[in-house]
Amino acid sequence: MEKGTSFLFSGITFDKKKFAGDFSRFKEKKESDDLLTDKANLMESLTSEMGETTMPGKKRKRKAVVSEPVEGFNVFKRCSKAAALKEENKQTENDDVSQGKKELHRQMERDALFRKKHNLHISGSNVPSPIQNFAELKSRFGCKRYLLRNFAELGFKEPTPIQRQAIPVLLSGRECFACAPTGSGKTLAFVCPMLMKLKHASKEGIRAVILCPTRELAAQTTRESKKLAKGKKFRIKLMTKQLVKSADFSKMHCDILISTPFRLQFAIRKRNLDLSRVEYLVLDESDKLFELGLVEQVDSVVKACSNPSILRSLFSATLPDSVEELARTIMHDAVRIIVGRKNSASESIKQKLVFVGSEEGKLLALRQSFTESLNPPILVFVQNKDRAKELYGELAFADIRADVVHADLTQTQRENAVDNFRAGKTWVLIATDVIARGMDFKGVNCVINYDFPDSAAAYIHRIGRSGRAGRSGKAITFYTEADVPFLRNIANVMAASGCEVPAWLTSLPKQKWKKHRPQRDSISTKPNDEER
Repeated sequence: MEKGTSFLFSGITFDKKKFAGDFSRFKEKKESDDLLTDKANLMESLTSEMGETTMPGKKRKRKAVVSEPVEGFNVFKRCSKAAALKEENKQTENDDVSQGKKELHRQMERDALFRKKHNLHISGSNVPSPIQNFAELKSRFGCKRYLLRNFAELGFKEPTPIQRQAIPVLLSGRECFACAPTGSGKTLAFVCPMLMKLKHASKEGIRAVILCPTRELAAQTTRESKKLAKGKKFRIKLMTKQLVKSADFSKMHCDILISTPFRLQFAIRKRNLDLSRVEYLVLDESDKLFELGLVEQVDSVVKACSNPSILRSLFSATLPDSVEELARTIMHDAVRIIVGRKNSASESIKQKLVFVGSEEGKLLALRQSFTESLNPPILVFVQNKDRAKELYGELAFADIRADVVHADLTQTQRENAVDNFRAGKTWVLIATDVIARGMDFKGVNCVINYDFPDSAAAYIHRIGRSGRAGRSGKAITFYTEADVPFLRNIANVMAASGCEVPAWLTSLPKQKWKKHRPQRDSISTKPNDEER
């Protein structure tokens, strides 16, 4: 090595010949570095000379040497990148939100068109989308297979309009009050979500309550609920007279309890029935339940169902404004569902008004209609139980298989009369308004209002026993001179359901309903001495 080499390398023999190539590279680099240094010094001296020549009077300013920033430690550049990234993420989020809003608006438009197609009218905030078919219950709400299988076995292929909207509302945990025409499937609309929410049988007392205005309707609802729950061990019980007297309610385990208000109120007061764990409360035919005489009993049941998370719902074919106001006082954030026009009859029923002049003319018109076209089964409605007995006495000995249902009969007699009518053993069933509410007679071809109904709601429910589940039906209403002042009210219902109404009927003055039950002459044609 050369002289002056560091002492660290002393004693080391360096073979220049062997490493001549490497040695020359380092030497050339050193020479090039020296050359660059000389050039830099020369340029600096020339610049300083030029500066002194051009500006002799000024002090020479030394040029600052600016070093290039190190990429890894440029804080400002890194901050600008982070800001840009943050802005990009924010823009992406805004795009996602905007896209979500657009999709929400599209879904709302689709729902609105679907509801318009099925004549559904709703009010409320954030109403869930209606279902298009029963299969959607599985994809959206996890419906069990047994329930879908039962729908198929019972012949329910497509949901009805009330079922399309009420089921998702109740499954979403929202309360609702619904008004839909008679025979539109309201029972399934509240029993289906109830079974889906209960999921399985439990031993935690009574979990759901369904209130019905009549014993016949309560018994029918119990039968339909058991059919829908087939395949699951749900405890579905009807509150009968015997159950009220003999049951030990402290040990009673029931998933769904179905009852009239009076029997349930009696069980609460006298038998210490505990309803504090009830999760679902349904008021079926709610406008009837809120009438005088029943409203106090219903109120006691509602108070007994003290679970803070209870879900309440009201269903009926007629929903007066007074009932809506009462409903809003006991319900929270409820959804209002109206199918078709509020308080209107089914469009599948052909309605007809027949003038008979007097009470004698009614019996003649009835017998004539039976002679011309007796198409059983036929329901005949009268004003009260006494008139029901009289009309039955007139038809009992004719060549017509007739039976009667009224409040003076025992529960067993009433059930037998209804069952015989359903089975086809009876052609004509004479009844009061006791079976005008909710009773499902699938095969009824014709309803005859022998006595003019006392209200528009009574008319709607009476004729609603025909034309159920999409089938066609027929309704004939007899009227006398005493009924003429109230014809306009019935004409309005007929017009709202699409029936042709003569112009002279719509031009009649409209009377306010005051429970139109005039004193009518006896139906019986037997002489007084024979009656004795």
